[in-house]
Amino acid sequence: MEKILQTILLNNSIESYLMVIAIITLAIICKRLISKYFASLLYKMVGKAGKNIKKQSFFDLVVQPLDMFLVVVISLIAIDQLNYPKAFEVKVYHITLRQLLESVANGVMIILFIWLCIRVIEFIALILEDKANLTKDQSDNQLIVFFKDFFKVLLVIIGFLMVFHFSFNKDVSNLLTGLSIVGAAIALAMRESMENLIASFIIFFDKPFVTGDLVKGSNFQGNIEKIGLRSTRIRTLEKTLISVPNKQMVDSIIDNISLRSQRKVELKLELSLLTTAAQTKAWMKELRSLLQNHPDIETYTLFFADTGKTVHQISLEYFTSMEQNIEDFNETREQINLGILELLEQHKIELAAQNTEVVVKNYTAEV
Repeated sequence: MEKILQTILLNNSIESYLMVIAIITLAIICKRLISKYFASLLYKMVGKAGKNIKKQSFFDLVVQPLDMFLVVVISLIAIDQLNYPKAFEVKVYHITLRQLLESVANGVMIILFIWLCIRVIEFIALILEDKANLTKDQSDNQLIVFFKDFFKVLLVIIGFLMVFHFSFNKDVSNLLTGLSIVGAAIALAMRESMENLIASFIIFFDKPFVTGDLVKGSNFQGNIEKIGLRSTRIRTLEKTLISVPNKQMVDSIIDNISLRSQRKVELKLELSLLTTAAQTKAWMKELRSLLQNHPDIETYTLFFADTGKTVHQISLEYFTSMEQNIEDFNETREQINLGILELLEQHKIELAAQNTEVVVKNYTAEV
């Protein structure tokens, strides 16, 4: 039996092969236990800040890439103890098979390591989002999403450079020099994308709007769902999802409805010329009383605007709180409109023959 184990096959004894196979098998069997142990150590480093984030959430993110990373590392260390067979010393496109295998192994380890780092960043983002949700300001959530994507892209670039250096034995500085020239050419070709990227930074630091705000542009109106590196995603009033380039969001006039302090209702009432001055005074006095006593109306303006050959024109504007939801706002409008009609009937005032113009819109009042 001992002679069989010492038999040389491809420059290595059978005993050596069995030992490597045993180590790799043991690593595969125990990978979950080992990865959970290392995940627990890693959780102690990054999980203290997120007490409300469950430990299982962290495990769900990092255990799988950690499993694969540990198995690959242990397997490569074990295989490295074997002598490279002379029979495999062949060249493929001027590269030896051994160099090719080593390059592939280095590349796989780097990719798995970057994957693990990305999962850790996602968990840190979960912690920060949990803390940001405790505040009313949505700009924190917006910055977290932005920088999470930014650092993930940065890690991918770093991973690419590491693969280029360790797998292909190339000088990264030469690559960066070449990339700077190529990057300048690409930047010219992708000028619009670069402008959108710069605009995204302007949005994040200037904060004309944040995630969750209701905004209105020239061709759209809806709620901001996500601000990305290239575009802003908006859920329109028709419940469709549109993507607007960030440059357009910066360059065009955007009305942030969520930042309005009050809602405005404007009515222009045209009374018949048969209405006397006494009727108009009495009616306007009671209408002022109605507006003053209404709990939802914060300020109002009511005056006799104009008179002419066909109508007496009364102008009415009143403002309600922006915090009032749309159902309550519409109910307030209905109550005031019905109150106006009742007062007109009580004072026997008729509206002019032509249609009364009623204009209702939101407004930021300067009060």
